[in-house]
Formats: sequence, structure tokens, C-alpha cells
Amino acid sequence: MIVVLVLFGADKLPDIVRTMGKGMREVRKATDEIKKEFDESTEDIRRDITDVTDSVRRDITDVTESVRKDLEDAGKPLSDEINDTARDLNKEIR
Repeated sequence: MIVVLVLFGADKLPDIVRTMGKGMREVRKATDEIKKEFDESTEDIRRDITDVTDSVRRDITDVTESVRKDLEDAGKPLSDEINDTARDLNKEIR
């Protein structure tokens, strides 16, 4: 401020400060507009990513459930056989 005061004089100081204030408002306004445009342009991308993520989660859940069911179905005959054998052994021991 002292340099501006010495270079331009006291009578020009209010004009310079006013001009600087306008410039700062313009920069802030431009920054806000850029941020708003960026948010608007990335909204579709974020929505698409969310949709894909949800779809992948559903697919993983479906596959997990399918594998779990297949394992249960495959293990049931073996489990039944083990239980039958254990019963037979218990009968023979008695």
C-alpha cells in the first residue's frame, strides 16, 4: 500500500483499491462459476460410477449366494453319509 501511495498519490488510492476489489470479486465469481460447471459436468459421471458400483455389488452378491448354495448342495450328501456312518458305528458300539 505504501508503494502504491508513493507511486500514484493519495488521490488515486481509493480508485486503485476499488479496482482491486472489483478484480478480486471477478476472480471469485469466475472461480465459483468454474467450480459450478465442474460439479455439473461430473454429476453424470458420478451417477454412472454409482450405477456401475451398485451393479457390481449385486452381481457379486448373486454369485456369492449361488456358490454358497452349490456348496451346501454338494456338501449335503457327504454330510448325510457321515451322519449315517456315525449312527451305524454308534449302533455297533452299543
